[in-house]
Amino acid sequence: MTENMPISRALNAGLRRSLETNDRVLLMGEDIGPLGGVFRVTEGLQSDFGPRRVIDSPLAESGIVGTAIGLAMGGFRPVLEIQFDGFVFPAFDQITSQLAKITNRHEGALQMPVVIRIPYGGHIGAIEHHQESPEAYFTHTPGLRVVSPSTANDAYWMIQQAIDSPDPVVFLEPKAKYWQKGEVDTEAPALPLHASRVVRRGTDVTLVGHGAMVTTLLQAASLAESEGTSCEVIDLRSLSPVDYGPILDSVRRTGRMVYAQEAPGFTSLGSEIAATVTEKAFFALEAPVLRVSGFDAPFPPAKLEGTYLPDADRILEAVDRSLAY
Repeated sequence: MTENMPISRALNAGLRRSLETNDRVLLMGEDIGPLGGVFRVTEGLQSDFGPRRVIDSPLAESGIVGTAIGLAMGGFRPVLEIQFDGFVFPAFDQITSQLAKITNRHEGALQMPVVIRIPYGGHIGAIEHHQESPEAYFTHTPGLRVVSPSTANDAYWMIQQAIDSPDPVVFLEPKAKYWQKGEVDTEAPALPLHASRVVRRGTDVTLVGHGAMVTTLLQAASLAESEGTSCEVIDLRSLSPVDYGPILDSVRRTGRMVYAQEAPGFTSLGSEIAATVTEKAFFALEAPVLRVSGFDAPFPPAKLEGTYLPDADRILEAVDRSLAY
């Protein structure tokens, strides 16, 4: 069965299905009950499953994650909502020092099936601490899985796959795309949780990105096509671990690659992807792997976000530089 829905509703439907099929799943977060969360992702779930399964928590991110760790030790599968990306840092110690390490500390005997949902990224005209891209902190941390859907179908299935994972998953939701609609196949997932995907075929340059940036890459590819350049677009989907197979296959055909992200470029996920592709496909490259990113500065006031965030023009400029080698 196929339905058309925005990403926010796809996430809601995926959470609902997990709550229905596993009574050990519960949701926790600030304002996720009657309000349904700031972005209404959990709308209607508390009224249907009750306040013991969909828990309105105090405003205390460290306490939310610490409580979830205890619940996971007791056999539950907690799904946490961090209200905005910049609010995750009060819980950073719990996530990186405890949640990510407990399974290893117990030599695999104690699993931590905790999902931390984080709306992230820009393009919503918000203020400081509401438009950040903190993915590098978590991809750098062994013991965490990190994923980010870019379509409604992926949102629906990946949230369920994350909940089913025995390991902690940081689930990054591109908030700018919550209202982007797409077809959702509710019968079967298209891909495993940690698989990257080619979303547009091309022959001249490989464009790679994740989350909201995938839409921008597709826009850039369409503009490039009108100028006679064929770009292949790959949605990373899983930020840790990374599925390099489709990326390397593509780069070995095109000989060129551009990675785009909203996060600052220094010591970022894009840095790691660029380095690994260079190591593994060096003799296939006709040009260095190029990166397009946010600037190495704090996220600016809303009126400057269009300057800070990569757009199709900045990506096309990188494509032109790559082709000029």
